[in-house]
Amino acid sequence: MHPQPRRLPVVVIVGRPNVGKSTLFNALTRTRRSIVGDEPGITRDRIRGQAEHNGLRFEVIDTGGIIPNDEELIPSEIFKQARVALEEAAHVIFLIDGRTEITASDRELAQMLRKLGKPVTLAVNKIDAPARESLAGDFYALGMPQLVSVSAEHRLGLEELLDLVTAEFPKDEDPPPEAMPEIKVAIIGRPNVGKSTLLNALVGEERAIVSPVAGTTRDAVDESVIRDGVKYTFVDTAGIRRKGKTTEMAEKLSVVMARRHIRLSNVVLFVLDASEGLVGLDATIAGYAVEDGRSVILCVNKWDITKEKKRKVFLQAVRDELKFLEWARVMFLSAKTRAGVDHLFAGIKQAYEAASHRVTTGELNRFVESLNMETDVKVRYITQVSVRPPTFVIFVGGQQKLHFSIERFLVNRLREKFGFESAPVILKTRQTASKSARN
Repeated sequence: MHPQPRRLPVVVIVGRPNVGKSTLFNALTRTRRSIVGDEPGITRDRIRGQAEHNGLRFEVIDTGGIIPNDEELIPSEIFKQARVALEEAAHVIFLIDGRTEITASDRELAQMLRKLGKPVTLAVNKIDAPARESLAGDFYALGMPQLVSVSAEHRLGLEELLDLVTAEFPKDEDPPPEAMPEIKVAIIGRPNVGKSTLLNALVGEERAIVSPVAGTTRDAVDESVIRDGVKYTFVDTAGIRRKGKTTEMAEKLSVVMARRHIRLSNVVLFVLDASEGLVGLDATIAGYAVEDGRSVILCVNKWDITKEKKRKVFLQAVRDELKFLEWARVMFLSAKTRAGVDHLFAGIKQAYEAASHRVTTGELNRFVESLNMETDVKVRYITQVSVRPPTFVIFVGGQQKLHFSIERFLVNRLREKFGFESAPVILKTRQTASKSARN
């Protein structure tokens, strides 16, 4: 008999109607299964979904709201409706609206949850601006040991919430072999710049067809190498040519496949031919990787046969022509002689880790305060909302947007402070209403 698969831990979201349970459910499960609306009690039934945090999978149950028979909200009825879900809960998220004051109903529901004997985290929702952070502290009066402020709508504070929720969840004692870290790497560039030769040098096999005829590699070839406990999977994409010049269907398909593999990759090795210098198509191809938000390493190949031996001169030419890739690391190598190739593994790992790095909201706001920026637009709040690529949302006062020069300044300082080498940094601006407008 096969052993029964272990059931996933269950996380139950409970709270009064219209506090944002469905929005939180959607944010955690990354779905739109719960109906979200302004009418109290719009979610009637329990809804289940799955979520994952730091490799731990778990089930989420949205208990929904109720429509009370009168104006007074009845916590006992909410609790009764959620009872079935609460009995199987490994952790309970008690969600409350941070914009409201504590009510008798909140206190009663908190008391019921304490008696339940399950781990409970109090999540104070709709805290989407620094001015509201102080409001969250008032809810410690409910007597919950764990409290975190969040904005389910803007996905703020969810990392901290999930860290608390999953802290005691069991971890697999024997992780499967697939659990080995894997970095997917796309090798891109113009035809005949040495992509297939570079792949052969990286994996140590003559797997890809190598020929001096431009465009010899038509199909994408996957090869994996394990180095220091990390699995590197390389995709040798066929040479990308300008669409107007791809007369054969196979070459047109190679462009489509190359773009697809860029999207499926974590890190892009953009191969340049040092013997030819840069051409206009190089910038076009590099733009594909930037457009898809991938980490990029510029690989200057055939350095051994180029007439220009001054790396600084060539490097300056690369920086001048590819200004939009000023953040990408440049590595000089010869795929044919393997000179410099082994160093690529460390560069790829570093680029992947940089793109995966997450900075806490507290660190970010202390960082912004330390800059002492003089700008007409008030920076109220900054938070990181995702990784690969590192994406930040900066909340500013009023209706004015940050000038692009200020955004550029912030991105550069973020790189210096937190080390996002070879990774694109995305900065988005959101406006927040002033205090006078909110009152």
